[in-house]
Amino acid sequence: MDTTALVFYALICGGLSLAGPRLGAPFLRFGIGAAVGIAAAAILPLVRSAFY
Repeated sequence: MDTTALVFYALICGGLSLAGPRLGAPFLRFGIGAAVGIAAAAILPLVRSAFY
């Protein structure tokens, strides 16, 4: 298992879960979660290249 991806997504998901209830209605939270997931997937290659 790739530990870089595991740690990166754990931090992203953990941070999002802390803000979850304050983000509003379920559909809004779903949209924000999807946007954060897309952004995290786009940023991961940059983070990985910074460490390797």
